[in-house]
Amino acid sequence: MKKSILRFLSFTYLLFSGLLFAENEVPTPPTARPGGTGGDTGTPGAQASPIDMYVYVLAIVAILTIVYFAKKYKSQKI
Repeated sequence: MKKSILRFLSFTYLLFSGLLFAENEVPTPPTARPGGTGGDTGTPGAQASPIDMYVYVLAIVAILTIVYFAKKYKSQKI
């Protein structure tokens, strides 16, 4: 019992410290392209990152994985 509480508190501490100190840097604003005007900061409507296309697929895979392992461990419980 005591060991599980200690593990839970350790995990919680690591999780929150990682979230708090992960990225505390202020992002720099985009700069204008060479030869462009001051307001010309890039292609309008460009994707932020390539993973944006797969967010829904990744969410579905995560939910299915959680359900699979929850059923697997529930069936092994005696």
